[in-house]
Amino acid sequence: MSNSPWAHHRSASIADDIDFEIKGQELQFLEIELDPGESAVAEAGALVWKDGSVGMTTVFGDGSADQQGGFMGKLLGAGKRLVTGESLFTTVFTHNGHGKARVAFASPTPGAILPIKLSDVGGTLICQKDSFLAAARGVSIGVAFQRRVMTGLFGGEGFIMQKLDGDGWVFVQMGGTLVEKELRPGEELHVDTGCLAAYTPGIDFDLVTAGGVKSVLFGGEGLFFARLRGPGKVWIQSLPFSRLAGRMLAAAGSRGGQNRGEGSILGELGDFIGGNN
Repeated sequence: MSNSPWAHHRSASIADDIDFEIKGQELQFLEIELDPGESAVAEAGALVWKDGSVGMTTVFGDGSADQQGGFMGKLLGAGKRLVTGESLFTTVFTHNGHGKARVAFASPTPGAILPIKLSDVGGTLICQKDSFLAAARGVSIGVAFQRRVMTGLFGGEGFIMQKLDGDGWVFVQMGGTLVEKELRPGEELHVDTGCLAAYTPGIDFDLVTAGGVKSVLFGGEGLFFARLRGPGKVWIQSLPFSRLAGRMLAAAGSRGGQNRGEGSILGELGDFIGGNN
């Protein structure tokens, strides 16, 4: 595998470590290299390609070890995935042959794929809903509730966020360009609520007003910013999918359909002549 800045090669002393490489810039995909018997899990529909020796198995829930307690345990795990925007099912990819085998996954939206080894961030990562892409088998996908009412109502992610637990590699998808910031104890950072992608549990997540009445009404930034207070790490995305979708809907106009330009002073007739309809 090539020397990518987003690449990792396993340590011989770690039995369940996986090799991976993230390729591309704005439209990235993840390539995981598996040894015989190794497995990776991915969100349903994320597969790009795989080697023939890699088998696929669809499981109910996230396939983590804590779901082996019978049907109720699997049902609980699947329910947690459902409320965080994920599918009820996860696909497990296992290398059943010899030598090395590869499997690749891609995000459904333009942006970046963030690789995090959960053991390096205390075993837990809290992130936006629907951000899970893939992981080493054993990572648990759960729910993180916003305990503050105002934060849940206006924090951009609602009362429910995604919580990833474990000690292996996990890959989450973010919109646009990704920035990582580490906050010292007591240090504050104000972020647009939609641009908050992920943070470690030590971060205190609350809201702060965006400014005075004029700023709120005409500043275009909404009522609140996300106020993040350290210690811990924060990941910020430059283009939330909700913002991209809003711009696309606005460009489509109230009529919907195709509009390749900015319209015409002749109105409907000008649009027809110009090929905008």
